Order: sequence, then structure tokens, then C-alpha cells
Amino acid sequence: VQLQAFGGGLVQAGDSLRLSCAASDISFSTYTMGWFRQAPGNEREFVAAIGWTNGYRTAYADSVKGRFTISRDNAKNTVYLQMNSLKPEDTAVYYCAAGPYWGNVVARGIVDYWGQGTQVTVSS
Repeated sequence: VQLQAFGGGLVQAGDSLRLSCAASDISFSTYTMGWFRQAPGNEREFVAAIGWTNGYRTAYADSVKGRFTISRDNAKNTVYLQMNSLKPEDTAVYYCAAGPYWGNVVARGIVDYWGQGTQVTVSS
């Protein structure tokens, strides 16, 4: 199984970025997909998740709600994170992840697979 995340970069505050995560060798359409991030000196934290049932329900951390949008394309085995109105505090390595259980992914960060991470740096 491989989760390949890309799309990070260096942007200015207020700019937008779209992260993508392509999955291979996984039953993508039956996994909850999530994005997490880790800033230097901090623990990894939940950012967003999208389910595979219930109309592709979504969940967001309070810090990104209204600015970030998660989506998925099951035909392409890809999950996206559209990040708008970026702030310096969004600077982190962003990881995509896959887990079979919604509650474990969203509430406990328990997943089956992690991607390799992509750096997002937002300058003020």
C-alpha cells in the first residue's frame, strides 16, 4: 500500500494550496481518508477527514473549518485538501492517511496507512 502526497510548497498568508494524495494497492473506496499535520515541536494533529459512506461525510478541526475543504475521487483513488486563506500557523508537514473506521480516524488518529508527508510553509 502506498499513499503519495504532493502539492505542498511555500506560499504567503492568504494564499491557497491544494494537496493531493494518491493511493495504490488499497480498496480506496472503502476507507475513510484523512489529512493530519505536524508542525515542528508539536504532535501530529487531525486536520480533516472524509468518509466512504453516509454521503461522504466530512469532519474538520476547528482551526481549519471554513478555510479547508476535503474531497475524494474514488475513480482516481485520490483525496484532496483545498486550503484557502492560509495562515502562518498552518505551516506544517501534512500527511494523508487511510483507516477503515470513521471514529478512529477522526477522534483518535488511528489509521491503517500513512503517506510520506508534504511540507506546507506559509509566510507572513
